[in-house]
Amino acid sequence: MLAESDGAEAVRLARSAVESSLARPERRDAAAEFRTVPLPAVFDEPRGVFVTLRRHPNGDLRGCIGFPSAVFPLRAAIPRAARSAALDDPRFPPVRAVELNSLRLEVSILTVPEVIDATPRRELVRKVTVGRDGLIVDRSGASGLLLPQVPKEFGWDAAEFLSATCEKAGLDPEAWLSPATTVRRFEAEVFEELSPGGAVRRETLD
Repeated sequence: MLAESDGAEAVRLARSAVESSLARPERRDAAAEFRTVPLPAVFDEPRGVFVTLRRHPNGDLRGCIGFPSAVFPLRAAIPRAARSAALDDPRFPPVRAVELNSLRLEVSILTVPEVIDATPRRELVRKVTVGRDGLIVDRSGASGLLLPQVPKEFGWDAAEFLSATCEKAGLDPEAWLSPATTVRRFEAEVFEELSPGGAVRRETLD
């Protein structure tokens, strides 16, 4: 578990990366300038991470991209995810510098995803804890991921969460009922700004 101070540092790092990327969009590797910046030891550990941008104060989504697997240390994963969330999320136009002071940042640090299964498949709903678990579904090259905070935001139960994750992958909502679909779960520590560039708190998901 990250300390509160580490979570605050993670969010500050994400904001710094977005600011730098907006100032120099031609620089493709947002992690380059943070390779030698002094950071707590945990930032040298590979972790899965997502960075979410939300409009303030209504909380509407403005971008969210990340790495489900621990492919980069946090000092690299967070800036790269932050840049992509701001500039490369295909659901939204790129963030403009004038917007940044009205956007709140959120960083989710992920555990290693684990496969879950059940027989019959409908019993999967008993193995998904809304408010704790995030989900990934994979089938025939299609993949979808939803963070643990998403079902809480929309008031979904476990079955609705499974179906929504399938839809995120471009699959039929009931694809999770097929053994051909791999379902994985993970947990996340979520840290969010209370206001743009302001104080950071740990988000309680359950």
